[in-house]
Amino acid sequence: VQIVESGGGSVQAGGSLRLSCTVSGFTERDYGIGVVIGWFRQAPGKEREGISCISSYDGSTNYADSVKGRFTISSGNAKNTVYLQMNRLEAEDTAVYYCAATYGTQVVVVLEENEFDYWGQGTQVTVSS
Repeated sequence: VQIVESGGGSVQAGGSLRLSCTVSGFTERDYGIGVVIGWFRQAPGKEREGISCISSYDGSTNYADSVKGRFTISSGNAKNTVYLQMNRLEAEDTAVYYCAATYGTQVVVVLEENEFDYWGQGTQVTVSS
């Protein structure tokens, strides 16, 4: 399984960015059984934080409180692409954003970092105030 993130960049506070995560290596059968794609971020000097995830099994999603109401996770027409629309960005959102994947069904809570098996290299998001 390979994961590639894109869409990072620099933006002023209050602006928007959309991150993309493209996953290869899962089959249609895997997506039918359930693949969970998650977004994490790590700011300098801080631990990696899970911010959102989505399940291919039933489309369920979940968000961390820090991004709820501002970020939206969604799947593209092809289930191997997941987007993270980030609106009303704040300086505190500055971080390297990572996409991760694992097998799973319904998303009830944002999964922990150690529950994901596959990771991308990350994309930098910088929000200036």
